[in-house]
Amino acid sequence: MPIGKTDAAQTPLFVWEGKDKTGKFLRGEMRAATETVVRTTLRRQGILVTKVKKQTFGRGGKVGEKDIALFTRQMATMLKSGVPLLQAFDIVIKGNDNPALAKLLTEIKTEIEGGSPLSQVFRAYPQYFDTLYCNLVAAGEAAGVLDHLLDRLATYKEKILAIKAKIKSALFYPTAVLVVAFVVTAIIMIFVIPQFKQVFTSFGADLPAPTLLVIAISDFFVDYWWLIFSVLGAAIYAFIYAAKHVPAVQVFMDRLALKLPVFGPVIRKATIARWTRTLSTMFAAGVPLVEALDSVGGASGNVVYREATQKIKNDVSTGVSLTAAMQDSGVFPHMVVQMIAIGEESGQLDQMSGKVADFFEQEVDDAVESLSSLMEPMIMVILGVLIGGIIVAMYLPIFKLGAVV
Repeated sequence: MPIGKTDAAQTPLFVWEGKDKTGKFLRGEMRAATETVVRTTLRRQGILVTKVKKQTFGRGGKVGEKDIALFTRQMATMLKSGVPLLQAFDIVIKGNDNPALAKLLTEIKTEIEGGSPLSQVFRAYPQYFDTLYCNLVAAGEAAGVLDHLLDRLATYKEKILAIKAKIKSALFYPTAVLVVAFVVTAIIMIFVIPQFKQVFTSFGADLPAPTLLVIAISDFFVDYWWLIFSVLGAAIYAFIYAAKHVPAVQVFMDRLALKLPVFGPVIRKATIARWTRTLSTMFAAGVPLVEALDSVGGASGNVVYREATQKIKNDVSTGVSLTAAMQDSGVFPHMVVQMIAIGEESGQLDQMSGKVADFFEQEVDDAVESLSSLMEPMIMVILGVLIGGIIVAMYLPIFKLGAVV
């Protein structure tokens, strides 16, 4: 059975080197299921293989969400200007600085030249083009409005990336300060406190309890610094790995994130913004509501809303209105439910859900700015108490000695 264009795109690409019967050096690429197939095929062609390596798109860089968003915006702009699809691909490829993205787009262009629809080719690369992306491209191809749908996709991706960047910036500042505080404290404990300890030993007097506590902590750092940093590094790595690969941990972290005292409300607003933005984009593209909800749940980025969306989808499939299903889920504020209700009644669900997304995106912006203003004095207090406490504890014996003299 012949391999189709989509199957070919999914087959691994190998780069090989070898020599022919005359000893001439040869190099090339071949798609095959395994390295053994490549070697066998080349040997049948009379080529002595010296090297075979599986090719990946990560070579020379990697393709990120920003790259896909920029590519979508460029394609939408050129198609709207009347540039043919294949020529638009050529322009993007030649003007791109990311080798990984250029290679990916070159392969996609090759598949399109072979007669495959754009949406079908995109489906062969799910790590870069998710179901939502492929469905909207397919809808654009079917309706003859690919440029319009790509424009919507570009706007959607840009807004989603902006929301993610806001959340990351809100979490980065306190995390960075805590890391710096730990490093500074460790340096003080390992290098500074032992010097004070030598001075205090020469006093021959009893030391205050705070000073003894700091010295004890310093002794532990000096003796076991390698263990502290090893355990801490391993714990951070294990946590990050589990958060990405262990479903139970992902569920726990998603639920916990929404309950955090300061950051929880911001994360919830960002999740609702992504949820409503995705719904607006899918519905505006003419995707049926039940089918659209499949993409909406995954795009929310939180297991609580993904599970709630699955329940909403099941309810809507049985004839329940979207508004009633959202209200029963218990994860959406009253304002969101009412706006969606107005959209359903007026037949403008895409516009109303888009307005909800705009509102919550602005809420996230305001919340992040407020967090920055709130976190600065809190972090200053924490650092002041930590570093100031250590300094006071180490100077107490000096003060005590001065009072005796």
